[in-house]
Amino acid sequence: MSQKNITYEKKAMELECRNHSSVSGHLQCMPHLHRELELVCMLDGESVAYADSRRCVLAPGDVFLAFPNQIHSYETYTDERFILFILKPELMPELSDIFQIGLPESPVVKGFLLDPAARTLLDLLTNACSRKKNGTPYVASLRRGYLLAFFSELLSHMSVNQLPVGDSGALRSIVSFCAKNYAENLSLSMLEERLHLNKYYISHLFSGKLGIRFNDYINSLRISEACRLLANSDASITEISERVGFNTLRTFNRAFIKQIGVSPSAYRRGEGGAPISSPLPMRRTEIDPAAQEPV
Repeated sequence: MSQKNITYEKKAMELECRNHSSVSGHLQCMPHLHRELELVCMLDGESVAYADSRRCVLAPGDVFLAFPNQIHSYETYTDERFILFILKPELMPELSDIFQIGLPESPVVKGFLLDPAARTLLDLLTNACSRKKNGTPYVASLRRGYLLAFFSELLSHMSVNQLPVGDSGALRSIVSFCAKNYAENLSLSMLEERLHLNKYYISHLFSGKLGIRFNDYINSLRISEACRLLANSDASITEISERVGFNTLRTFNRAFIKQIGVSPSAYRRGEGGAPISSPLPMRRTEIDPAAQEPV
């Protein structure tokens, strides 16, 4: 897979589900990466998935898993039936460390869904994702429980190795580090010291591979978290500014308006602004509206 024109995607939802189990669809998608897990459960048809430079043919019963910040894409030649999940690793704290230490030896588990137990877990998870959060008691707990059960079974069929060398492995290490430490006073010099990578090489990876400046990427992480806190907490705007890593309230306001289109206070009042999920250029994705509620 070519490493050019890679899109970094910023997600707002904790869990998204695109269900094409009964109506055929297409997985076709250009190379991209994000800090979430992406899981494809192939039910019918055939597709080609790429994880970094590895090419994988997906057949009915196969499962494809892209780890956080792993470059992946899909090529479609026929109609397919599949279920696609995008989820934050933090939903499964018991397993989240596994997704940070490396990459699977193979991103595909062949025939995984042919096991009746695995297929039952998938059906239970898909059904839980289709429920309205406020319509069924404990639906969030159900989703997390089925996620943990499904991924525990899936990981038992995968071998996770240390991160590879080269641009792809370096980029994933950098993005993973930034995603966990964006509230610190991050700089290219700091990353050079902590990750033992030349700062000019790091800058090149952001501009050449992701098409975004390092500082803009860090601000996107901070603003995304700020939006979540503004919508879901009573913390003051000054406190939120400090919590997400801005040195001054003025810098926070300027960055927030640049990215979202309105001030933090206006955003908190619900006065418009860009969606939290799109502070960066991203591909268009078709997501089942019924599954877009936060866990």
